[in-house]
Amino acid sequence: MHTSSDAFIRVAGVSMSFGPTTALRDVSLDVKRGTIFGLVGSDGAGKSTLLRLIATMIKPAAGSITIGGFDAVTQRREVKPLIGYMPQRFGLYQDLTVEENMEFFMDIFGIRGRERTHRKEKYLGFSNLLPFLDRPAGNLSGGMKQKLGLACVLVHEPQGLILDEPTNGVDPVSRREFWDILLQMRDSGMTIMVSTAYLDEGERCDQVALMHKARILAIQGPLELRGTSVTLEEAMIGRLMEEDRELAHDTFKR
Repeated sequence: MHTSSDAFIRVAGVSMSFGPTTALRDVSLDVKRGTIFGLVGSDGAGKSTLLRLIATMIKPAAGSITIGGFDAVTQRREVKPLIGYMPQRFGLYQDLTVEENMEFFMDIFGIRGRERTHRKEKYLGFSNLLPFLDRPAGNLSGGMKQKLGLACVLVHEPQGLILDEPTNGVDPVSRREFWDILLQMRDSGMTIMVSTAYLDEGERCDQVALMHKARILAIQGPLELRGTSVTLEEAMIGRLMEEDRELAHDTFKR
């Protein structure tokens, strides 16, 4: 388990099941403040479930999660303002314009007066969306939709971001632009936890957790995880194949 005295997110011994399906098994990790922590691994490994738990959307069956020193279950009210959560299908309103979507989320978070104008200009400017204020969200490209979703998540200025495969299906240029924004936010002190299907994105994280079949196999920096392999993808595939061979061997011995 990776531990840190200044962890913003701490997950300890978390398990979760949905009926007969085990989604997470004894997962522990720490996410240090001001870093990007990536989740990579096979489909169905439990990445989305883990992020939903950290975002306080569901409660763990076992174990504990603390965010900013608060318990994510018993102190959910204190935790919610600290985090921004962007699921795979973020709830933009397709018929509303870019500006109207921002106004809607500022209404939700109770942002009033001059601060509304300041934050709208700040986060839409940050996302390069100010020229598109009057464009319906449904008419935006995939990359622009994701940047608008991020801007909406940021309007209440959380300390941490939880992003579930935010660039899935987005073109390579937009993916790079999105990650440039994430790196800027990290450098300004934001803590970011992100799952990704793209291993080149994993290379840009400070720490990476490799997940497979409801468990964490390793938590390392991307260079450490890559080891002697040419790419992180090659290293990950090798590690998952090795894990499956060990599981098959153990099953056969029984």
